[in-house]
Amino acid sequence: MKYSIDLTVPSSGAWLEAVMADFDAFLQDHADCERKASAMATSLIAKYPDREKIIPDMIETAIEELEHFQQVFELMQRRGVALNADMKEDPYIKQLMPLTHGGTPESRFMSRLLLGSIVECRGCERFKMVSEAQQDDELKRFYKMLWTSEAKHGNIFVELALAYFDEKTVYSRLHEMMEFEGEVIQNLPIRAALH
Repeated sequence: MKYSIDLTVPSSGAWLEAVMADFDAFLQDHADCERKASAMATSLIAKYPDREKIIPDMIETAIEELEHFQQVFELMQRRGVALNADMKEDPYIKQLMPLTHGGTPESRFMSRLLLGSIVECRGCERFKMVSEAQQDDELKRFYKMLWTSEAKHGNIFVELALAYFDEKTVYSRLHEMMEFEGEVIQNLPIRAALH
């Protein structure tokens, strides 16, 4: 069984050009995203301590995302790039968060898991694009490692949703959310940022 569905809208070449033209700004945003991803996995444990099936995977995901932050930070240090003084609000995540509001507590729980999958799938696609565009061998390897990790995380969130909800409910909701994500990604301003 496939634990995710394909993105409905591919990222644009214009996005990749913006990233490659200001890679230091991209690294700053990437570092912020890894910190937020680690915090998001931890927040699911804090909000749903009774959902024991999610806890081992969310602990592992939080640790991996924090390790990715450490790796990005070390890369930034070698390049003389500082962390952002303030973590900026992510316009992509801001537009997707309402998908996790409303409905029953059960549906909100499922939507939060599925949102995790969607964000990881988009990260996977974009890290792959960055890896393939790199001339620097170290960066090419680093972003290849990241996109394979993001693909695994994307699958974990759907697998966890399927542990609590039936397949039809999960994939129907995931399809709705992916359609909405495609509209969001098409309308985001192009910038040297992961989203």
